[in-house]
Amino acid sequence: ECQLPLTSLIESLVAPGQRTAKAYYDAPGWLAHVITNPWGFTEPGEDAGWGSTLSGGGWLCEHLFEHYAFTQDMSYLARVYPVLKGASEFYKSILVVDPKTGKLVTGPSNSPENAFQLADGTVAHTCLGPTIDIQILRELFRNTIEASEILKTDFALKDELTATIAQLAPNKVGPDGRLQEWLEPYAEPEPQHRHTSHLYGLHPSSDITLHGTPELAKAARLVLEKRGDASTGWSMAWKVNFWARLGDGDRALKLLTDLWKPVSETGVDYQRGGGTYANLFCAHPPFQIDGNFGATAGIAEMLLQSHRELPNEPYTLNILPALPKSWPSGTIKGLRGRGGFSVDIEWSSGRLVFARVTRLAGSGAIRLRMPGESFTVSGVPESVPKGPGLFELDMNTGDEILVRP
Repeated sequence: ECQLPLTSLIESLVAPGQRTAKAYYDAPGWLAHVITNPWGFTEPGEDAGWGSTLSGGGWLCEHLFEHYAFTQDMSYLARVYPVLKGASEFYKSILVVDPKTGKLVTGPSNSPENAFQLADGTVAHTCLGPTIDIQILRELFRNTIEASEILKTDFALKDELTATIAQLAPNKVGPDGRLQEWLEPYAEPEPQHRHTSHLYGLHPSSDITLHGTPELAKAARLVLEKRGDASTGWSMAWKVNFWARLGDGDRALKLLTDLWKPVSETGVDYQRGGGTYANLFCAHPPFQIDGNFGATAGIAEMLLQSHRELPNEPYTLNILPALPKSWPSGTIKGLRGRGGFSVDIEWSSGRLVFARVTRLAGSGAIRLRMPGESFTVSGVPESVPKGPGLFELDMNTGDEILVRP
């Protein structure tokens, strides 16, 4: 009910985004920056400190491919593929070589909405190659490549994007062990800033995963420790999802509890911190709906995750990946997983009782990761062990399996 109107909105931004791409960057394809409206606004925002963010169009495309990933709807993928293609063509064309590393980066851009400090004390926002941009572009290019393979089209573009991905600046761990937000390990004027934009690769993307890239996951964890828990409401909702992706259910629940803190004052005050108003709206403050939606997303991520742990691997259905100790028993039905799955889960005394996995659409390999090292899978002829508590099996539309420890 929400995704399809969002799809229509994104499609409506392509034509004005093409004009913006030509006027501002003399580039093909389309882009959106950081804000829009019903009239198709795609230009930069009015203040360069935040308005020069140029990866908004790539981020919007993540939503398009995610809908396909969950539904396996080929007609939908064919509908949105031109949008993915146009965004990829734009970003591919504007990449420049970073003179220090020789890697491809975006620019001018920024890391929303944070500032960095130069050695001479100058505080700035606009830069080359903020980490969030490169993470979004890696995701966009990979999704466009996969869509072109599925739809059997644009093989030359697929090859170009594959080559471009290999040249993009990598995620970089700084001297203090944290994931860097910028190409350089700049000092931070506001170490507890509400934004953690460079963790886009941890969530919602899967550029950084607990099991696939453990060193980067460790660096992301250190970012969250340094940023701290207290923040505006929507920021705490983001952190619920980050901690869930890192497999720390107790920390995720702490952030949920912080997010539910009662708030009565409605004026804009970032320093006071957020929580929840009496009507259950998220206090930014003032109200912002992403805190509410982010909290529900975080609860789902605590109980089921379904991203790829490394590129080109099958999706992994990770059952109870971040279960808090204070949720010892429970049942949930109908959670959806990427690859076209519906999952029912029951647990007791902090341990899995069973998981029922039904493939509603799609076919092919899927991986199952369970809390524990041994479990049985019934309902399919063969499952291949891939590690402790990790199996790979093939499932077709309509197949159902039952997993027990």
